[in-house]
Amino acid sequence: MGVWGTFLVTFFVYWCVGLCYTVIDLTGKPAFALRYKIQDNVSYPVSLNQVLRVVHQVLINQILIGIPFGIFAYYLMVWRGYNSEKTLPTFQWVLFELIFCVLMEEAGFYYSHRLLHHPRIYKYIHKRHHEWTSPIAITAIYCHPVEHIFSNLVPPLLGPLVLGSHTATSWLWFAIAILSTLNAHSGFHFPFFPSPEAHDFHHLKFNQNFGVLGVLDRLHGTDSLFRNSKMYQRHIMLLSLVPLKQLYPDDPKKK
Repeated sequence: MGVWGTFLVTFFVYWCVGLCYTVIDLTGKPAFALRYKIQDNVSYPVSLNQVLRVVHQVLINQILIGIPFGIFAYYLMVWRGYNSEKTLPTFQWVLFELIFCVLMEEAGFYYSHRLLHHPRIYKYIHKRHHEWTSPIAITAIYCHPVEHIFSNLVPPLLGPLVLGSHTATSWLWFAIAILSTLNAHSGFHFPFFPSPEAHDFHHLKFNQNFGVLGVLDRLHGTDSLFRNSKMYQRHIMLLSLVPLKQLYPDDPKKK
């Protein structure tokens, strides 16, 4: 995989989409978007200083950590052998690879993420990411550089590395993974978007929902509190314009 091509694809996707969310986060506009805010009892819109602090850390991770890691990943892919042909793989094969990549990321992210929550490690590394109990999209990779390597960069690489994926397939997969984590951290449950309720709940409660898909959380019982919450009832794709908070309102005693 070309180092600079991969960097440009991932950088472009992250900031083009992330900045769209950031406009809402800074201005609170358009007003209709706020109907889909997951957590209401938070200070919002966020301040410019908060956003600039996030941007600073994210750029460090993308440039000072991401580019050297990209060089390492490139030579690792060359050593493994990857599909560098000009002919693109078939749709069926790309679909298989994407499914495989999702499963590999689920395993890699769940276990690395849960390790970062170990009491002896948490305060030194992962605590930075959890400064945001109600996250915004661009906090997706606002984290300690060590966490960025082991939880944000390694898990998405596992699938392409095992399969020796075509460069185009890898770029497609990385773009999907970035869009997924931006949505998961956005703090908004918009219509026709995958539900971000699970990861938002993780930021709210800290010890629930360590994975991406929820499969390993169910297997290890790290979603029990979530499954008994109102947010779990809202953990679906919204197929109408009516906010899920109206379809599944909070219980009166919890207001």
